[in-house]
Amino acid sequence: MPIWLQNLLVLAGCAAAVWLLWATLFTERSRRATARLRRDRVGLACAAVVGVFLLAGLSDCLLINARTSMLDAAFRNVPLEQGYSAPMSRVTFDERAPKPLKGFHLLGTDLLGKDVLLQTLKGCKTALIIGGLTTLLYLPVGALLGILGGYFRGWVDDVVQYLYSTLASIPGILLLVAVMMLLGKGLDRMAVALSLTAWIGLCRLVRGETFRQAARPYVDAARALGQSHPRIILFHILPNVMHLVVINAILGFSGLVLTETILSYLGVGAPVGTASWGLMIDSARMELSREPAVWWPLTAATGALFLLVLSLNLLGDSLRRAFDPKAA
Repeated sequence: MPIWLQNLLVLAGCAAAVWLLWATLFTERSRRATARLRRDRVGLACAAVVGVFLLAGLSDCLLINARTSMLDAAFRNVPLEQGYSAPMSRVTFDERAPKPLKGFHLLGTDLLGKDVLLQTLKGCKTALIIGGLTTLLYLPVGALLGILGGYFRGWVDDVVQYLYSTLASIPGILLLVAVMMLLGKGLDRMAVALSLTAWIGLCRLVRGETFRQAARPYVDAARALGQSHPRIILFHILPNVMHLVVINAILGFSGLVLTETILSYLGVGAPVGTASWGLMIDSARMELSREPAVWWPLTAATGALFLLVLSLNLLGDSLRRAFDPKAA
C-alpha cells in the first residue's frame, strides 16, 4: 500500500472518531452531560492520559517513508545498543564485561538492545489499530441491529435476538482462537475476529434504549407528521441512543486492548516482530529467572497496559455519570 494512502486511511479513521464524538452533542441531554464532564477532574485527567496514548499510536501510524514513522523520527537520536541495560544506566547489563552505552535510555534496553521506552510507545500503535479498527467494524453493526430490533419489534427483533444469542452461547476465547487460526495472523485479521462478538453487548444496550425511546411522544408526533421510518431512526432515535454508543466504544476499547494482549501472549495474536505489549510480556517473562532479574521490559509493558485500561475504565465511568439523567 502506498505511504500516502496509508496515511490518508489513518486520518480518515481519526475523522470518523471525531465525528462520532461530535454526534453526541446534537441533543440537549448531551450538552448537559458535557457540562457535567467538564467539572469531573478525574474524568478530564483520564481523558488526557488516553489522549497521550492515542497520540503516540497515531504518530507511529503516520509514515515518513517505508521504514520510518513520525515516532521513529522523534527517537532518531536514540541508538541501538549491544544488549541489556538497566533504566538510566550508563553501561550494558553484563557483570563480566560491562560496556559503555552509546546513548541514554530512560527505561533501559531489551535483549536486542532496543530502547524499552520506544518499544512501549510503539505498542500503542497495535492497541490503537486493534481497538480503533475493531470499534469501527462493530459499532455500526451493533447500533444498527439494536435500533432495528427495538424500533420495528416483531420478527425483526426475533431475528436480532437469535443472532446475538447464538454468538453469545459460544465461548468467546475459543471462537477468537478458532477464527485467528483460520484467517491467520495479522492485526487486520485479529480486528475482524474480535468484531464478530464485540457488537453483542452494544446491540443489547441500544435495543433496550430504543424500546424506551420508540414509546416516547416525540416519535408518535414524528409519525403523525408523516415522517418515514428511516428519517425517524436517523434524526430522532439515533441521536438519543448515541451516548450509549460512545460509552460502549470507550469501555469496549479497553477490553479489546486486553484481549489483544492475551492473544499475543498465547502466540495467536500479533505477528512476531510487531510492537505489542503482549509480545513484550511474553518475551520478557523468562528473563525474570535471571540473577539478577531483568524486570524493566515486563514492567514497562504491564505498566502501560494497566495505565491505559484504568484510564479508559475511569473515563467510561465518568461519561456514564455525566449522562445519568438523575445526576444533579
